[in-house]
Amino acid sequence: MKILVLQHAHVEHPGVFRTFLNEDGHKWVAVHLNDGDVLPSLDGFDALWVMGGPMDVWEEETYPWLRDEKKLIQEAVEGRGMPFLGLCLGHQLLAEALGGRCGPSEFVEIGVLTVQLTNEGSTGIIFDGLPETFHCLQWHSAEVIQIPVGAQCLATSSSCAIQAMSWGPRAYSMQFHLEVEHDTVDNWMAIPSYSEALSSALGSNGGSMLKAACNAQAVCFKEMAERLYINWFHAAAKI
Repeated sequence: MKILVLQHAHVEHPGVFRTFLNEDGHKWVAVHLNDGDVLPSLDGFDALWVMGGPMDVWEEETYPWLRDEKKLIQEAVEGRGMPFLGLCLGHQLLAEALGGRCGPSEFVEIGVLTVQLTNEGSTGIIFDGLPETFHCLQWHSAEVIQIPVGAQCLATSSSCAIQAMSWGPRAYSMQFHLEVEHDTVDNWMAIPSYSEALSSALGSNGGSMLKAACNAQAVCFKEMAERLYINWFHAAAKI
């Protein structure tokens, strides 16, 4: 499979999913929108992945390429029925592209926190084999407030109602992260807005605390990420 990957920061890449993709012989092509890369045609690609980033979906005046990115996502998912995976900002962009709505979070989520699968999430394909409640990395201050018509909420938490969703048989997105690697926290702390949010939420020692929490869940994160990756490819094969 050849996957188009839209990135909004160099350090917000597919994470441990890169290892699985390379092991399985899939090709992925990164487009760095934050660096001014031009969005390519979807022709020749089999799927679209959209990663996280420090900007918000509504900041179109500051990041005008967000408008075209949303149009491309709509074309891929609604127009072409392409398999889709969105993480964090990518989750929010999918919602906006299909007519949903995002906004600032009432409760900022930063840390290793838990999410709970909904009935749709626990009985569907994408989270098959994952526990109904599990730990994940959260690092966001915006969220999906209203899901698009036809979408299903697959996971939730006390601070963020729409933690994961699906649209149609092959488009999936999550607010949280399981693709965590050993250097993820250090890399994301290099982004000023992320570092400020981390310090505000967890204090001056927040970085060390978050790294320790991620290290404690490292094995679990990788196992769940690999299962989610396998499940996504099963869903992608649906006609």
